Amino acid sequence: MHAFSFSNLGWNFLSSTKQTTEELTATPLSLYTVSQTPALRAAVNIDPSPAKGGGDISIVGGVALQSEIGPSGTTADVETAKRGSDQISIYVVREGDSLSQIANMFGVSTNTLVWANDLGRGNVIRPGETLVILPVSGIRHTVVKGETLASIAKKYKGDIDEVLVFNNLSADAKLAVGDVVTVPYGVVPQTAKPVSTASVARGSGGPSLDGYFLRPVLSGHKTQGIHGYNAVDIGAPTGTNVMASASGEVILSRSYGYNGGYGQYIVIKHSNGTQTLYAHLSENFVSTGTQVVQGQVIGAVGSTGRSTGPHLHFEIRGARNPF
Repeated sequence: MHAFSFSNLGWNFLSSTKQTTEELTATPLSLYTVSQTPALRAAVNIDPSPAKGGGDISIVGGVALQSEIGPSGTTADVETAKRGSDQISIYVVREGDSLSQIANMFGVSTNTLVWANDLGRGNVIRPGETLVILPVSGIRHTVVKGETLASIAKKYKGDIDEVLVFNNLSADAKLAVGDVVTVPYGVVPQTAKPVSTASVARGSGGPSLDGYFLRPVLSGHKTQGIHGYNAVDIGAPTGTNVMASASGEVILSRSYGYNGGYGQYIVIKHSNGTQTLYAHLSENFVSTGTQVVQGQVIGAVGSTGRSTGPHLHFEIRGARNPF
C-alpha cells in the first residue's frame, strides 16, 4: 500500500518543470512544489479558540483530544496538539464543530479529514464522533491539455479510486485545463538527474532504536521495502497473527471502512513517543484504549483497503523502521 515532518505550515519550493506539480510532505501541513510560482499558503488560524462549540479540550496521552466539560464550555485549547508533528491524532467532535474549523485547528485540508475518515455524502459530522487526523503525503498536480484522471494517477503511481475519493470527484468527472488534482501517496517521476532524496520514504529519518521494536509478523516475507510513510510490507497468508511491535496503548482500532487505503488498521502509541501502525488487517483483536505488551497478538493479516493481496503494511512514526 502507499501506504501512507510536520515542520512547516508554509510551502517549500523544489524546482521548475513544464507543468505545475506539487508534492505534499507526509503531512498535510506542508507542500513541496517543483514550480517557481508561489503556491497557496495553508490557512493558519490565529484565534486561540478556533472552534466555537463544546467545552475545554485536553490531550489524552499526548494524542487524543477530548472535551472535558461538555457543551457548556467555550474554550478550545488546541495549542498543545501536535501541529508540526508526524504523529496521528484523534479528535472527538463537539457540538458546533465544523470540518473546516477542525481542519484549521490541525493545519490540514478538509479533504484530508473526509478521505481519512470515510465521511459520507454531505460530509456530516456529529458530536461524539471520533475523527482521525492523519498525516498524508502525495502530489498536487495542475491539469494540462490531454490529461485524464487515469493518466495523472498512473503518472504518479497513485490509485485512481483514491484520487476520486480524496478530490470528491465522480467516476465520470471531466477535467479542465488548470484544475488542481491531488494524488494521495503519489510519487514524483524521476528525471534524468534524480534528486538524491527522491527514494527516501517520508518520516524515515528519525532516530535508530535498535532492539526496541519486534518484527510484527514472525512468518511471511518482506514484499516491499521502505516506502510511503516509513513503512514496509510483509506478505503472509490471511489470518496470520500480527503482534504489537512494542508495548504501549492502542490509540486507534478501526475494524471497518477504507480509511484512506489502510482498510482495517490499528495504531499504538509507545512510551518513547513513537507510534506504530498496522494496516490491511482482516481482524482487529484489540480496541481503542487497550494497553498491550510487546509480542501480544493484536490482529490478523488481511487485504482490506487498498491492497493487491494479503500482507501487513507496517509503519513506524518517530523512529527508523529497522525492518
